[in-house]
Amino acid sequence: MTTELAPDFRPRYHELHRVGRRGWWRSLVGSAVLLVMVFGIVPAVLGLVALVALVAGGTSVEDAGSLLDVTQGVTPMGLAVLNVLLGSAIASSWLVLWLFHRLKPRWLSSVAPRLRWRFLLACLPLSVFALVASLGVALFLPVADGAEPVGALNDFTSTTRDFLLVIALLTPLQAAGEEYVFRGYLTQAFGSLLRWRRVSLVLAVVVPSLLFALAHGVGQSAPVFFDRFAFGVVAGILVIRTGGLEAAIAMHVLNNFLAYGMALAFGDMTEALNATGPASPWMIVSTLVQSLVYLGLASWVAKAMGLVDVGPPVGGAPARVEDPVLEGSPPRV
Repeated sequence: MTTELAPDFRPRYHELHRVGRRGWWRSLVGSAVLLVMVFGIVPAVLGLVALVALVAGGTSVEDAGSLLDVTQGVTPMGLAVLNVLLGSAIASSWLVLWLFHRLKPRWLSSVAPRLRWRFLLACLPLSVFALVASLGVALFLPVADGAEPVGALNDFTSTTRDFLLVIALLTPLQAAGEEYVFRGYLTQAFGSLLRWRRVSLVLAVVVPSLLFALAHGVGQSAPVFFDRFAFGVVAGILVIRTGGLEAAIAMHVLNNFLAYGMALAFGDMTEALNATGPASPWMIVSTLVQSLVYLGLASWVAKAMGLVDVGPPVGGAPARVEDPVLEGSPPRV
């Protein structure tokens, strides 16, 4: 478990909890509290608020429940509420980081400590390139059960318009919220448990990736589960390599834009959001292509931009309980 820090210890992103309040248990308890907040308390509270607001506006309780239940049928209202719920995970992560470790929220964004917007924006076209590469490979792969690669083009309706507005405005918030939980707090939590850096690296990447994949439902097919697990692994590696969440957020946003866009154009939003049906194992190939292409490109751009992947020196003593010693430049955002 965590011990005294070496002289001039410079923490990497996944080790930042080690310079907060002492006690290895804080990371484990904080992780449990955060997951309960994100997937239990906050959805219950905000869901109730949304339900009351709809009923107060004249919607029946039954109809309001149907609008908000994304497992039975996704509506623009249900998707909007879900995205706000997941986006609120950013604030939940900040709160848990401060309560348990007395570290300022900006240390979840990067080791800078701030969200490095230039790097995030630079990663967006890289995400597009990686997606195009994976789609190009997918065109040459077999399709399950002899089905067509895509269905007929859906009609453009007012519901389609409403979905597009929700996706454009709230999907970046939702994607960032998930990243702050899984590649943010949980990566730091499991990466700070042990003093051995190689072991902590594995824990920091693998455990949050498994939790991320499981959080999407236990009814997933093996290829879909692998797709989400592989996404988590690549995102986790990038977070540690680049020292922040920017590359992971960019890839997550573009992935969701593509998934929602394809569902609106050719498929069904409910199936796309829940993804519990069968999937071709060949999708693993396109997943690996996208992941490896993006990993290489984002790592190269981070190096070209001269991004640091370690925090400032901490010193030779453990952090004090009352006042963690980690310091850094003031945030720009």
